[in-house]
Amino acid sequence: MNQRRLAGALMVSAFILSGAGGLACAADAPPALRDIGVQSRHTYRYTCATGKTFRVTYLGAKNGQSFALVPVSGRTLLLVATIAASGVRYQGDRYTWWTKGPRADLYDAMAGDDAKPLIAGCATIMR
Repeated sequence: MNQRRLAGALMVSAFILSGAGGLACAADAPPALRDIGVQSRHTYRYTCATGKTFRVTYLGAKNGQSFALVPVSGRTLLLVATIAASGVRYQGDRYTWWTKGPRADLYDAMAGDDAKPLIAGCATIMR
């Protein structure tokens, strides 16, 4: 990831995590970042085939974009929704969190196109 994209992703992360309605950006940041505001926030608990459980928070921005805050290797990553043939695919850095209804899998792009998911068979825990 180049420095400019990384800086932009970090600013979006800070903005969303703070829940602020506006963002004071560095001079070289894309102006559209100021206009992003969280309109909806939903947190779901998942349990996976390995028995691992964790929470994922989904954010809907006022500009129509969707994000997911996904825990990966001890840190929370901000992933953005991208085009998918089915379900919703959230991507950021080298990771993809792909949801299809109540099910989801986590992939690592560095593992190759045919690699199995890092975490597979995840499903939302219904209360």
